[in-house]
Amino acid sequence: MELVTLRPMATLKRLRWWIVVLVCMGTVLNYLARNSLGVLAPQLTRELGFTTQQYSWVVAAFQVTYTAMQPICGAIIDSLGLKLAFALFAVAWSLANMAHGFAGGWISLAFFRGLLGLSESAAIPAGVKAVSEWFPARDRSVAIGFFNAGTSLGAAIAPPIVIFLSLAYGWRSAFVVTGALGLVWAAAWYLFYDSPARHPALSPQERALAPSIVEASTQPPVTLRSLFAQRSFWGLAIPRFLIEPAWQTFSFWIPLYLARERGMDLKSIALFAWLPFLASDAGGILGGYLSPFLMKRFRMGLLTSRATGFTLGAVMMIAPASVGLAFSPYTAIALFCVGGFAHQMLSVLLNTLTTDVFPRESVARANGLVGMCGWIGGLLFSLLVGALADTVGYAPLFRLLAVFDIAGAMILFAVLRPVRMDARSAFA
Repeated sequence: MELVTLRPMATLKRLRWWIVVLVCMGTVLNYLARNSLGVLAPQLTRELGFTTQQYSWVVAAFQVTYTAMQPICGAIIDSLGLKLAFALFAVAWSLANMAHGFAGGWISLAFFRGLLGLSESAAIPAGVKAVSEWFPARDRSVAIGFFNAGTSLGAAIAPPIVIFLSLAYGWRSAFVVTGALGLVWAAAWYLFYDSPARHPALSPQERALAPSIVEASTQPPVTLRSLFAQRSFWGLAIPRFLIEPAWQTFSFWIPLYLARERGMDLKSIALFAWLPFLASDAGGILGGYLSPFLMKRFRMGLLTSRATGFTLGAVMMIAPASVGLAFSPYTAIALFCVGGFAHQMLSVLLNTLTTDVFPRESVARANGLVGMCGWIGGLLFSLLVGALADTVGYAPLFRLLAVFDIAGAMILFAVLRPVRMDARSAFA
């Protein structure tokens, strides 16, 4: 079916929300591939014979390449265009994930994991750029909330799908199948996506509804040097550095924690390990609606509403920090659910702030740089978990997550100064 056949039935509102659905599907498959390793970690450490610390190096291989590539991916997306660039990156991450099935030990697994990180780092900058192209500022947090739900939805469906494939056909099949799904999505993206300025399903009447969205930008992208020089960049990058360890801990370490400290077997993990990510979906979506609610109910400015919602999520991170006090694995999972809800709520609002603060033609590279700072924090914390989990246990490390997030909220207000920026824009 050609895309132009959608034209008679499409409206601007419906078309842009179908774009969000398409981005969300890609994000789901991105995180399904990404979380396959964490789900299989108890089995892989046993069958391939590597230690917890060696597993942390496998995780670090992904984190290092993902961290380094985020701003590069963002720059490529801004320069090459979202349509082609996102499709190419999706093909690359799919092939890299399928290659995991050929690993024979932790070193080869780390190599393939590094390849995966090189390409998967495009997903969030690409999604944020798509929202910045299709949505006005007032609607962006809601749109980002829905597409960002794909991150936790992909992580939520990973345990049952991956473990089913592993038990039925062997662990290697899990990597091959989850990777192959990404190839299908890459083709769909290239066929059906285009920018508002060129989309054949967008009628002239719809263009007239929001000319600021559909007009193609003629401004040159902001340089990396100028981004680093901006106070607002550091007002977002430092909080992202502090909050990212929580999500990386949820993605890479929860199955291993449940197996080693809570005594759960692989089938039990498949039944329950997806619940924190389901809660994350709810947090991401409701977090998107929180900013408009605060603006309407309490008359907050745009940036202040985002920062206030971020702070609420940070305080809720006290729940997963209390996992060590839980008497049963099910209580621990419930606390992780609160943490997943909270983290995705503040993550959505921080990603939305990049679309508020930076110009549309530079959103992908700005988001990539902010994300790079976050992944540096996640990488360092994962290495810390790998080095200390077998000696001091997981509980003290989980407690640090709440400290980091609350500190991130304080820095967001102190450095970004959202209240002052809103007051300045109100009198401009």
